[in-house]
Amino acid sequence: MTETALRNVLRKLADYTAAYRASVPDRPHRPDTDYAQTLARFEASTPQSGVPIDQLISELIALSEPGLAAMVGPRFFGWVIGATEPAGMAADWLTSAWGQNSGNAFATPSACAAEEIAGQWLLDLLDLPRESSIGFVTGATMANFTCLAAARGEVLRRVGWDGETQGLFGAPPINVVLGEEAHSTVFSALRYLGLGTERVVSVAMNAQGVMRVDALAAALKPLSGPTIVIAQAGHINSGAFDAFDEIAPLAREKGAWLHVDGAFGLWARATPDLAHLSRGVDLADSWGTDGHKWLQTPHDSGYAIVRDRDAHRRAMLIAASYLPEGDVRHPADYVPELSRRARGFPTWAMIRSLGRVGIADMVSGHCAQARRFAQRLAAEPDIEIMNEVVLDQVAVRLGTDLDPARADTLTQRTIERVQRDGECFVGGAHWRGRQIIRVSVISAPTTNADIDRSAEAIISAWRAERGANS
Repeated sequence: MTETALRNVLRKLADYTAAYRASVPDRPHRPDTDYAQTLARFEASTPQSGVPIDQLISELIALSEPGLAAMVGPRFFGWVIGATEPAGMAADWLTSAWGQNSGNAFATPSACAAEEIAGQWLLDLLDLPRESSIGFVTGATMANFTCLAAARGEVLRRVGWDGETQGLFGAPPINVVLGEEAHSTVFSALRYLGLGTERVVSVAMNAQGVMRVDALAAALKPLSGPTIVIAQAGHINSGAFDAFDEIAPLAREKGAWLHVDGAFGLWARATPDLAHLSRGVDLADSWGTDGHKWLQTPHDSGYAIVRDRDAHRRAMLIAASYLPEGDVRHPADYVPELSRRARGFPTWAMIRSLGRVGIADMVSGHCAQARRFAQRLAAEPDIEIMNEVVLDQVAVRLGTDLDPARADTLTQRTIERVQRDGECFVGGAHWRGRQIIRVSVISAPTTNADIDRSAEAIISAWRAERGANS
């Protein structure tokens, strides 16, 4: 392709992207076509010959647009997903253009340097131990996996077993202790690591999804041998935080490794208003969090943070004679991949774009908007907010005066109506034995007007469903 032709394609792509992003606030906040319809649009025989890039880009846009969710829109509250803000998006474009396979610092010095500095900035913003190592991974699932791999290796090493070389056959059993409402990604990581999902020790939670410290102490008391404790910063439904300042001493007394799943909640440490929620979290041994949540980076952005750099590197090291080593940090030494995108560039760009003050203001602002959302919904007589809105999550129960089974059915229908109407997008969950609407306020473009508009859309949908099924 000639330089002129490439410029023309990229200009058209830039114009389309800008127009698409500008149009999102006015679009329905749900896909126009479902999966089956979208699949039918894409179905075609394997191409026998190629087409020009400008043609295939036009085809891809035409095929894809009807099936796109407005995840970058201001009224998307379905899951804890940031809006891929322009600075990160632009850096991600450059990442693709530069095409750096950022496993080795000698091969790709710029990509690795950006990752190193962005990692230092993250430790500073989140106020975590500055000696910690960071692996730039795809998201919270792989962040938890990576941290727990380091934990697995280290707790075995402490009892004289080299898990990295000897594997798990014949190894001392590892106790895993966690809250009974731990996030599904934690269980996925345990499954990947051969630690199992059914042999864990589950600890009772309080009504807000916080691990009970007395129950943890009781669970730990009879255990012996290698032990990993997993706590949570930001419960997926309530946004609540475990009591790290009380949990950490219990774990330390037992010689256990303490890991914190902080996919979105760990960002509370970036703002003085909310830092108290995670008091004592810096006493843990590892932390998993995401950039494509509150930092608003593009997707494929997570961080595995480990206090013990050596344990982290032992668990993840990829060595080969063709890979130069030297006394520098190689990104591939801290993640499960050798070949990967240069994930440091978008993270560097978003932190540079927002700065400490901008990040703090955004996090605080979203939490204030979540409280506003809750207040607007709770003004409706038969709507209850089930959680203390300490962060950005709002757990909404509908039909407080109805039989629970009927209320749950109508709640599910209300969710479907809200999604169908497209004014905003919310999701559902089962929590404390009830079907709820789960609202996650974390999109950078969201305004107070969007909050009010979305609350009204939910109330209107609820009234319509209740009236239609009275």
